Amino acid sequence: MAERFDNLTEGLTEEKAINLILADPEKLDRPVDKYMAATRLGASNTEESLQVLLAATELSPENLYDRITRRKAIDALGRRKDPRAKPYLIKVLSGEDEAAVINAIDAITKLGKELTKDEEKLLINTLEGEDIQKRAAIQALCKMKVTNAKPKIDLLSNDTNPLVSGAAKAYLAKVYDQIEKLDDLIPQLSDKTAGRRRSAVIDLGDAGDVHRIKDIVYAPVSMSLRARSAFNLVDPLKTANVAAEHESLICELLKDNPEKLNLRPEWICDINPEDIVNNLQHRDEARQYGGALSLMRLEIPKRLELIDEIKEKLWSDYVTHYYLTSVVSLQKIESKAELIRLALAETIPQYTKSRIAAAWGCLNLGLTDQKPLLEELAEEAPWIPLKWTCKHVLKQM
Repeated sequence: MAERFDNLTEGLTEEKAINLILADPEKLDRPVDKYMAATRLGASNTEESLQVLLAATELSPENLYDRITRRKAIDALGRRKDPRAKPYLIKVLSGEDEAAVINAIDAITKLGKELTKDEEKLLINTLEGEDIQKRAAIQALCKMKVTNAKPKIDLLSNDTNPLVSGAAKAYLAKVYDQIEKLDDLIPQLSDKTAGRRRSAVIDLGDAGDVHRIKDIVYAPVSMSLRARSAFNLVDPLKTANVAAEHESLICELLKDNPEKLNLRPEWICDINPEDIVNNLQHRDEARQYGGALSLMRLEIPKRLELIDEIKEKLWSDYVTHYYLTSVVSLQKIESKAELIRLALAETIPQYTKSRIAAAWGCLNLGLTDQKPLLEELAEEAPWIPLKWTCKHVLKQM
Protein backbone atom coordinates (compact mmCIF):
# COMPACT_ATOMS: atom_id res chain seq x y z
CA MET A 1 0.00 0.00 0.00
CA ALA A 2 1.20 3.47 -0.89
CA GLU A 3 0.37 4.68 2.63
CA ARG A 4 3.29 2.70 3.99
CA PHE A 5 5.70 4.96 2.15
CA ASP A 6 4.19 8.36 2.91
CA ASN A 7 7.32 9.18 4.89
CA LEU A 8 9.30 9.18 1.63
CA THR A 9 7.42 12.28 0.42
CA GLU A 10 7.23 14.15 3.72
CA GLY A 11 9.51 16.94 2.48
CA LEU A 12 7.39 17.59 -0.61
CA THR A 13 4.66 20.18 -0.13
CA GLU A 14 1.31 19.89 -1.89
CA GLU A 15 1.94 23.13 -3.76
CA LYS A 16 5.27 21.90 -5.09
CA ALA A 17 3.78 18.54 -6.02
CA ILE A 18 0.99 20.26 -7.98
CA ASN A 19 3.58 22.26 -9.91
CA LEU A 20 5.72 19.21 -10.62
CA ILE A 21 3.26 16.51 -11.65
CA LEU A 22 2.34 17.93 -15.08
CA ALA A 23 5.68 19.61 -15.79
CA ASP A 24 7.71 18.75 -18.87
CA PRO A 25 10.23 16.13 -17.64
CA GLU A 26 12.80 17.41 -20.12
CA LYS A 27 12.88 20.72 -18.26
CA LEU A 28 13.29 19.28 -14.77
CA ASP A 29 16.62 18.74 -13.03
CA ARG A 30 15.13 15.70 -11.31
CA PRO A 31 12.33 14.27 -13.46
CA VAL A 32 11.79 11.49 -10.91
CA ASP A 33 10.18 14.17 -8.73
CA LYS A 34 7.15 14.00 -11.05
CA TYR A 35 6.05 10.59 -9.87
CA MET A 36 7.00 11.33 -6.29
CA ALA A 37 4.60 14.27 -6.65
CA ALA A 38 1.82 11.93 -7.76
CA THR A 39 2.33 9.77 -4.68
CA ARG A 40 2.33 12.88 -2.48
CA LEU A 41 -0.98 14.06 -3.91
CA GLY A 42 -2.56 10.73 -3.08
CA ALA A 43 -2.34 11.86 0.55
CA SER A 44 -3.96 15.25 -0.18
CA ASN A 45 -7.65 16.11 -0.09
CA THR A 46 -7.92 19.45 -1.91
CA GLU A 47 -9.87 20.06 -5.09
CA GLU A 48 -6.84 21.45 -6.93
CA SER A 49 -4.75 18.38 -6.17
CA LEU A 50 -7.57 16.11 -7.37
CA GLN A 51 -7.86 17.98 -10.65
CA VAL A 52 -4.14 17.66 -11.44
CA LEU A 53 -4.24 13.95 -10.63
CA LEU A 54 -7.13 13.54 -13.05
CA ALA A 55 -5.16 15.48 -15.67
CA ALA A 56 -2.14 13.26 -15.04
CA THR A 57 -4.11 10.22 -16.23
CA GLU A 58 -3.91 11.82 -19.69
CA LEU A 59 -0.10 12.04 -19.72
CA SER A 60 1.52 10.40 -22.72
CA PRO A 61 3.06 6.99 -22.01
CA GLU A 62 5.74 7.69 -24.64
CA ASN A 63 8.01 9.48 -22.17
CA LEU A 64 9.30 7.20 -19.39
CA TYR A 65 8.82 9.73 -16.60
CA ASP A 66 5.35 10.71 -17.78
CA ARG A 67 4.44 7.05 -18.08
CA ILE A 68 5.48 6.29 -14.50
CA THR A 69 3.84 9.48 -13.24
CA ARG A 70 0.60 8.47 -14.95
CA ARG A 71 0.70 5.08 -13.22
CA LYS A 72 1.33 6.69 -9.84
CA ALA A 73 -1.48 9.20 -10.40
CA ILE A 74 -3.90 6.38 -11.18
CA ASP A 75 -2.84 4.63 -7.97
CA ALA A 76 -3.26 7.89 -6.03
CA LEU A 77 -6.81 8.32 -7.34
CA GLY A 78 -7.69 4.89 -6.03
CA ARG A 79 -6.35 5.85 -2.68
CA ARG A 80 -8.40 9.06 -2.60
CA LYS A 81 -11.63 7.25 -3.54
CA ASP A 82 -13.30 10.26 -5.13
CA PRO A 83 -16.11 8.98 -7.40
CA ARG A 84 -15.33 11.65 -10.00
CA ALA A 85 -12.22 9.68 -10.89
CA LYS A 86 -14.22 6.74 -12.23
CA PRO A 87 -14.59 7.83 -15.89
CA TYR A 88 -10.88 8.66 -16.07
CA LEU A 89 -9.97 5.26 -14.65
CA ILE A 90 -12.40 3.44 -16.92
CA LYS A 91 -10.77 5.12 -19.91
CA VAL A 92 -7.37 3.74 -18.85
CA LEU A 93 -8.70 0.17 -19.13
CA SER A 94 -8.59 0.38 -22.92
CA GLY A 95 -4.92 1.41 -23.01
CA GLU A 96 -1.84 -0.66 -23.78
CA ASP A 97 0.28 0.20 -20.72
CA GLU A 98 -0.30 -2.94 -18.67
CA ALA A 99 0.96 -1.44 -15.40
CA ALA A 100 -1.43 1.51 -15.81
CA VAL A 101 -4.33 -0.84 -16.60
CA ILE A 102 -3.60 -2.90 -13.49
CA ASN A 103 -3.42 0.24 -11.35
CA ALA A 104 -6.72 1.41 -12.84
CA ILE A 105 -8.37 -1.94 -12.09
CA ASP A 106 -7.22 -1.71 -8.47
CA ALA A 107 -8.28 1.94 -8.20
CA ILE A 108 -11.75 1.23 -9.61
CA THR A 109 -12.15 -1.50 -7.01
CA LYS A 110 -11.17 0.89 -4.21
CA LEU A 111 -13.76 3.44 -5.35
CA GLY A 112 -16.42 0.88 -4.52
CA LYS A 113 -18.90 2.37 -6.98
CA GLU A 114 -21.31 0.26 -9.00
CA LEU A 115 -20.36 -0.09 -12.64
CA THR A 116 -22.63 0.31 -15.62
CA LYS A 117 -22.98 -2.65 -17.97
CA ASP A 118 -20.66 -0.95 -20.47
CA GLU A 119 -18.09 -0.33 -17.75
CA GLU A 120 -18.37 -3.95 -16.61
CA LYS A 121 -17.74 -5.04 -20.19
CA LEU A 122 -14.56 -2.96 -20.37
CA LEU A 123 -13.36 -4.45 -17.11
CA ILE A 124 -14.14 -7.98 -18.29
CA ASN A 125 -12.20 -7.28 -21.50
CA THR A 126 -9.05 -6.80 -19.44
CA LEU A 127 -9.14 -10.56 -18.82
CA GLU A 128 -7.56 -10.82 -22.27
CA GLY A 129 -4.25 -9.38 -21.04
CA GLU A 130 -1.14 -11.08 -19.68
CA ASP A 131 -1.36 -13.24 -16.57
CA ILE A 132 -0.64 -10.49 -14.05
CA GLN A 133 -3.40 -8.37 -15.61
CA LYS A 134 -5.77 -11.34 -15.71
CA ARG A 135 -5.24 -11.91 -12.01
CA ALA A 136 -5.87 -8.25 -11.15
CA ALA A 137 -9.04 -8.24 -13.27
CA ILE A 138 -10.39 -11.43 -11.70
CA GLN A 139 -9.73 -10.07 -8.21
CA ALA A 140 -11.61 -6.88 -9.04
CA LEU A 141 -14.54 -8.77 -10.53
CA CYS A 142 -14.62 -10.93 -7.41
CA LYS A 143 -14.60 -8.02 -4.96
CA MET A 144 -17.22 -6.15 -6.98
CA LYS A 145 -19.28 -9.33 -7.46
CA VAL A 146 -19.69 -8.82 -11.20
CA THR A 147 -21.77 -11.81 -12.23
CA ASN A 148 -21.61 -11.72 -16.03
CA ALA A 149 -17.90 -12.59 -16.09
CA LYS A 150 -18.54 -16.24 -15.24
CA PRO A 151 -18.08 -17.82 -18.72
CA LYS A 152 -14.57 -16.41 -19.09
CA ILE A 153 -13.63 -17.07 -15.48
CA ASP A 154 -14.83 -20.67 -15.70
CA LEU A 155 -12.20 -21.19 -18.39
CA LEU A 156 -9.53 -19.36 -16.40
CA SER A 157 -10.15 -21.56 -13.35
CA ASN A 158 -8.34 -24.29 -15.30
CA ASP A 159 -5.43 -22.06 -16.34
CA THR A 160 -1.97 -23.59 -15.99
CA ASN A 161 -0.77 -20.58 -14.02
CA PRO A 162 -1.94 -21.05 -10.39
CA LEU A 163 -1.95 -17.27 -9.86
CA VAL A 164 -4.67 -17.02 -12.52
CA SER A 165 -6.59 -20.21 -11.70
CA GLY A 166 -6.47 -19.48 -7.95
CA ALA A 167 -8.02 -16.04 -8.39
CA ALA A 168 -10.65 -17.56 -10.67
CA LYS A 169 -11.55 -20.18 -8.06
CA ALA A 170 -11.85 -17.46 -5.43
CA TYR A 171 -14.25 -15.59 -7.74
CA LEU A 172 -16.38 -18.71 -8.29
CA ALA A 173 -16.49 -19.34 -4.54
CA LYS A 174 -17.37 -15.76 -3.66
CA VAL A 175 -19.84 -14.95 -6.42
CA TYR A 176 -21.29 -18.39 -7.16
CA ASP A 177 -20.69 -20.20 -3.85
CA GLN A 178 -18.55 -22.89 -5.48
CA ILE A 179 -16.46 -23.25 -2.31
CA GLU A 180 -15.36 -26.79 -3.15
CA LYS A 181 -13.00 -25.32 -5.72
CA LEU A 182 -10.95 -23.80 -2.89
CA ASP A 183 -9.66 -27.27 -1.98
CA ASP A 184 -7.21 -26.93 -4.86
CA LEU A 185 -5.58 -23.93 -3.15
CA ILE A 186 -4.60 -25.74 0.05
CA PRO A 187 -1.53 -27.61 -1.32
CA GLN A 188 -0.38 -24.31 -2.82
CA LEU A 189 0.03 -22.90 0.71
CA SER A 190 3.17 -25.01 1.15
CA ASP A 191 4.50 -24.58 -2.38
CA LYS A 192 8.26 -24.11 -2.74
CA THR A 193 7.64 -20.87 -4.65
CA ALA A 194 6.88 -17.93 -2.35
CA GLY A 195 4.66 -16.13 -4.86
CA ARG A 196 2.35 -19.11 -5.16
CA ARG A 197 1.97 -19.38 -1.39
CA ARG A 198 1.23 -15.67 -1.12
CA SER A 199 -1.34 -15.72 -3.91
CA ALA A 200 -3.14 -18.69 -2.31
CA VAL A 201 -3.43 -16.79 0.98
CA ILE A 202 -4.84 -13.77 -0.85
CA ASP A 203 -7.27 -15.90 -2.86
CA LEU A 204 -8.60 -17.68 0.24
CA GLY A 205 -9.22 -14.30 1.84
CA ASP A 206 -11.01 -13.02 -1.26
CA ALA A 207 -13.16 -16.14 -1.53
CA GLY A 208 -15.11 -15.32 1.62
CA ASP A 209 -15.30 -18.84 3.10
CA VAL A 210 -14.59 -18.35 6.81
CA HIS A 211 -14.01 -22.08 7.23
CA ARG A 212 -10.66 -21.65 5.45
CA ILE A 213 -9.22 -19.45 8.18
CA LYS A 214 -7.24 -22.26 9.80
CA ASP A 215 -5.46 -22.92 6.51
CA ILE A 216 -4.45 -19.26 6.34
CA VAL A 217 -3.24 -19.07 9.95
CA TYR A 218 -0.48 -21.66 9.62
CA ALA A 219 0.73 -20.86 6.10
CA PRO A 220 4.44 -19.89 5.87
CA VAL A 221 3.65 -16.45 4.49
CA SER A 222 4.14 -12.96 5.91
CA MET A 223 1.95 -12.41 8.97
CA SER A 224 0.67 -9.11 7.60
CA LEU A 225 -0.59 -10.79 4.43
CA ARG A 226 -2.24 -13.62 6.37
CA ALA A 227 -3.79 -11.10 8.75
CA ARG A 228 -5.26 -9.13 5.87
CA SER A 229 -6.91 -12.24 4.43
CA ALA A 230 -8.04 -13.59 7.78
CA PHE A 231 -9.64 -10.31 8.82
CA ASN A 232 -11.37 -10.16 5.43
CA LEU A 233 -13.09 -13.36 6.53
CA VAL A 234 -13.80 -12.68 10.21
CA ASP A 235 -14.22 -8.88 10.16
CA PRO A 236 -15.26 -7.87 6.63
CA LEU A 237 -16.81 -4.60 7.87
CA LYS A 238 -13.53 -3.57 9.57
CA THR A 239 -15.03 -3.11 13.03
CA ALA A 240 -11.97 -4.48 14.88
CA ASN A 241 -14.27 -7.05 16.48
CA VAL A 242 -13.97 -10.81 16.00
CA ALA A 243 -16.56 -13.43 16.93
CA ALA A 244 -15.57 -15.57 19.92
CA GLU A 245 -15.44 -18.72 17.77
CA HIS A 246 -12.59 -17.26 15.70
CA GLU A 247 -10.71 -15.48 18.47
CA SER A 248 -8.23 -18.25 19.30
CA LEU A 249 -7.14 -18.68 15.68
CA ILE A 250 -6.73 -14.93 15.22
CA CYS A 251 -4.54 -14.91 18.34
CA GLU A 252 -2.45 -17.74 16.90
CA LEU A 253 -2.00 -15.82 13.66
CA LEU A 254 -1.05 -12.52 15.28
CA LYS A 255 1.29 -14.07 17.86
CA ASP A 256 3.00 -15.59 14.81
CA ASN A 257 5.03 -18.35 16.43
CA PRO A 258 7.34 -19.94 13.81
CA GLU A 259 7.18 -23.21 15.75
CA LYS A 260 3.54 -23.60 14.70
CA LEU A 261 3.85 -22.76 11.00
CA ASN A 262 3.90 -25.39 8.28
CA LEU A 263 7.57 -25.00 7.42
CA ARG A 264 9.41 -27.30 5.04
CA PRO A 265 12.64 -28.70 6.57
CA GLU A 266 14.74 -27.00 3.90
CA TRP A 267 13.45 -23.59 5.01
CA ILE A 268 14.89 -24.03 8.51
CA CYS A 269 18.57 -23.12 8.66
CA ASP A 270 21.30 -24.63 10.81
CA ILE A 271 21.47 -23.33 14.35
CA ASN A 272 24.42 -21.03 13.94
CA PRO A 273 24.63 -17.21 13.88
CA GLU A 274 25.74 -16.78 10.26
CA ASP A 275 22.96 -18.94 8.80
CA ILE A 276 20.36 -17.37 11.08
CA VAL A 277 21.27 -13.85 9.98
CA ASN A 278 21.26 -14.91 6.32
CA ASN A 279 17.81 -16.47 6.65
CA LEU A 280 16.36 -13.47 8.46
CA GLN A 281 17.39 -11.33 5.49
CA HIS A 282 16.10 -13.75 2.83
CA ARG A 283 13.42 -12.51 0.42
CA ASP A 284 11.23 -15.56 1.10
CA GLU A 285 9.27 -15.22 4.34
CA ALA A 286 9.36 -19.00 4.85
CA ARG A 287 13.15 -18.83 5.15
CA GLN A 288 12.85 -15.79 7.40
CA TYR A 289 10.63 -17.81 9.70
CA GLY A 290 13.13 -20.65 9.49
CA GLY A 291 15.83 -18.22 10.66
CA ALA A 292 13.64 -16.98 13.53
CA LEU A 293 12.95 -20.57 14.57
CA SER A 294 16.67 -21.39 14.62
CA LEU A 295 17.31 -18.23 16.66
CA MET A 296 14.73 -19.44 19.18
CA ARG A 297 16.53 -22.79 19.37
CA LEU A 298 20.00 -21.32 19.84
CA GLU A 299 21.37 -21.89 23.36
CA ILE A 300 20.44 -19.00 25.62
CA PRO A 301 23.78 -17.16 26.04
CA LYS A 302 24.47 -17.23 22.30
CA ARG A 303 20.87 -16.28 21.54
CA LEU A 304 21.07 -13.15 23.68
CA GLU A 305 24.43 -12.25 22.19
CA LEU A 306 23.14 -12.68 18.65
CA ILE A 307 20.03 -10.60 19.37
CA ASP A 308 22.29 -7.76 20.48
CA GLU A 309 24.48 -8.09 17.39
CA ILE A 310 21.52 -8.16 15.01
CA LYS A 311 19.89 -5.21 16.75
CA GLU A 312 23.06 -3.15 16.41
CA LYS A 313 23.51 -3.91 12.70
CA LEU A 314 20.00 -4.52 11.32
CA TRP A 315 17.49 -2.81 13.63
CA SER A 316 16.61 -0.29 10.89
CA ASP A 317 15.61 -3.12 8.53
CA TYR A 318 11.90 -3.48 9.22
CA VAL A 319 11.85 -7.21 8.41
CA THR A 320 14.62 -8.12 10.84
CA HIS A 321 13.16 -5.60 13.32
CA TYR A 322 9.95 -7.62 13.33
CA TYR A 323 11.56 -11.02 13.90
CA LEU A 324 13.73 -9.76 16.76
CA THR A 325 10.70 -8.18 18.43
CA SER A 326 8.70 -11.35 17.88
CA VAL A 327 11.36 -13.67 19.33
CA VAL A 328 11.82 -11.51 22.43
CA SER A 329 8.05 -11.50 22.91
CA LEU A 330 7.44 -15.20 22.28
CA GLN A 331 10.30 -16.30 24.52
CA LYS A 332 9.58 -13.72 27.22
CA ILE A 333 13.17 -12.50 27.31
CA GLU A 334 12.96 -10.06 30.22
CA SER A 335 16.49 -8.72 29.73
CA LYS A 336 15.41 -7.41 26.30
CA ALA A 337 12.22 -5.70 27.48
CA GLU A 338 13.50 -2.34 26.27
CA LEU A 339 13.47 -3.69 22.73
CA ILE A 340 9.72 -4.30 23.13
CA ARG A 341 9.18 -0.73 24.34
CA LEU A 342 11.15 0.65 21.39
CA ALA A 343 9.21 -1.42 18.87
CA LEU A 344 5.83 -0.42 20.28
CA ALA A 345 6.81 3.24 19.98
CA GLU A 346 7.75 3.01 16.28
CA THR A 347 5.39 5.15 14.21
CA ILE A 348 6.80 4.63 10.70
CA PRO A 349 4.21 2.55 8.80
CA GLN A 350 6.73 -0.12 7.74
CA TYR A 351 7.10 -1.09 11.42
CA THR A 352 3.40 -1.65 12.07
CA LYS A 353 3.84 -5.41 12.16
CA SER A 354 6.54 -5.00 14.82
CA ARG A 355 4.07 -3.07 16.95
CA ILE A 356 1.80 -6.11 16.98
CA ALA A 357 4.66 -8.32 18.19
CA ALA A 358 5.53 -5.64 20.76
CA ALA A 359 1.94 -5.51 22.02
CA TRP A 360 2.05 -9.24 22.74
CA GLY A 361 5.46 -8.67 24.32
CA CYS A 362 3.95 -6.14 26.72
CA LEU A 363 1.52 -8.83 27.85
CA ASN A 364 4.12 -11.60 28.05
CA LEU A 365 6.64 -9.47 29.97
CA GLY A 366 4.11 -7.62 32.11
CA LEU A 367 5.04 -4.18 30.78
CA THR A 368 2.09 -2.35 32.33
CA ASP A 369 3.91 0.97 31.90
CA GLN A 370 2.98 0.67 28.20
CA LYS A 371 -0.77 0.68 28.88
CA PRO A 372 -1.31 4.32 27.80
CA LEU A 373 0.22 3.65 24.37
CA LEU A 374 -1.66 0.37 24.02
CA GLU A 375 -4.90 2.19 24.86
CA GLU A 376 -4.13 4.83 22.25
CA LEU A 377 -3.47 2.20 19.58
CA ALA A 378 -6.59 0.25 20.56
CA GLU A 379 -8.61 3.34 19.72
CA GLU A 380 -6.70 4.99 16.88
CA ALA A 381 -4.49 2.46 15.06
CA PRO A 382 -5.42 2.59 11.35
CA TRP A 383 -4.58 -1.09 10.74
CA ILE A 384 -7.32 -3.33 12.12
CA PRO A 385 -5.04 -6.24 13.20
CA LEU A 386 -2.97 -3.84 15.33
CA LYS A 387 -6.06 -2.23 16.81
CA TRP A 388 -7.57 -5.63 17.61
CA THR A 389 -4.33 -6.93 19.15
CA CYS A 390 -4.04 -3.96 21.48
CA LYS A 391 -7.68 -4.34 22.57
CA HIS A 392 -7.14 -8.02 23.23
CA VAL A 393 -3.88 -7.47 25.13
CA LEU A 394 -5.46 -4.80 27.35
CA LYS A 395 -8.27 -7.15 28.31
CA GLN A 396 -5.73 -9.66 29.58
CA MET A 397 -3.38 -7.25 31.34
